[in-house]
Amino acid sequence: MDSSHVSALQVKHAGIERQLHEEQTRPMPDAVVIQALKKRKLRLKEEISRS
Repeated sequence: MDSSHVSALQVKHAGIERQLHEEQTRPMPDAVVIQALKKRKLRLKEEISRS
């Protein structure tokens, strides 16, 4: 894959990381949302590592 695609994936990964942090630091974090974000983040990480 080209570097622009990898860069785009890294930007998405960072965005999910930010959303995950925001959800975890809320007064009453939603476990379902946290789980979904972690799965999306893992899929992106795997795709980045295959690049």
